[in-house]
Amino acid sequence: MPNDTTNAQELTREQVQAILVRPLEARSVFLASGPRIFDVTHSGRVRIPRLTGMTAPGWHGEGEQITEAEASFDDVILLDGVASLKVITRYSNELARSSVVALDSALRDKLVTDVQAVLDTAFFAGDGAVNPANGLRAPVGLINYAGVQSLTGIGAINPDDILDAVGLLLAANVDPAKARIFMRSNVFIAVRKLKDGQGRYLLQPDPTADGVYRIHGVQVVVTNRLPQVAGASTVAVADMSQVAVARDMAPSVTVLRERYADTDEQGIRVVARYDAAPLNPDAVVLLEGVTAA
Repeated sequence: MPNDTTNAQELTREQVQAILVRPLEARSVFLASGPRIFDVTHSGRVRIPRLTGMTAPGWHGEGEQITEAEASFDDVILLDGVASLKVITRYSNELARSSVVALDSALRDKLVTDVQAVLDTAFFAGDGAVNPANGLRAPVGLINYAGVQSLTGIGAINPDDILDAVGLLLAANVDPAKARIFMRSNVFIAVRKLKDGQGRYLLQPDPTADGVYRIHGVQVVVTNRLPQVAGASTVAVADMSQVAVARDMAPSVTVLRERYADTDEQGIRVVARYDAAPLNPDAVVLLEGVTAA
């Protein structure tokens, strides 16, 4: 008999992939924006090497000694002291019996929504603070990465501010065509309302893709996971291909049959670990103090 949630307490890797991992990657704004995802098969920390110093090739004639150059490396460390993301969803046995067909889809959507909400909040705005109760931390968010470029005191945003951010990316040899602009919905609407002297909207939809907007050729991604304090928020312009995500490939989905026996309920427990960090901090530009008006 094949394993499923009705006859096995621990789901197989294939079932976890179908229920949690693949839908999560599609629904999460951060994960769907193109970061480099590294799947790991152990619970320890992950080291991703990166080149920090460029070699200096020289011009040489025939038979001349070629100058040796030593490359310098450091590494980005992920999943170091990062807590696991855990959630339990309860449902009654009556619901399980009366909603056999729809229950799988409903539970999957609930699991994905819960995990996606917490992950995106951490990936965009997490401060990486250590929980004194267990000594572990959540992932550091995009707007709190160390060493990134920033423009401060923006105020009411306009397309020129985005162009300034694109200029910083170009100065750092980052391809703006691979970048994304992350902003809150109220900031997006404020930019969307901007018009030229003839009353035409400055921000036009991409004619090649439904629901996609671009500013100076850079795709806009709307997310309210970016925090807003006293009416001001941060807009991020980032090449997400230069951001790394470590995904612990041992996410576990367990059916809890006995814990809630006294209330005739069952539960589903989800455990997963993720972490993120920039491979190249110069590929992230933050526009700080942005207001919608």
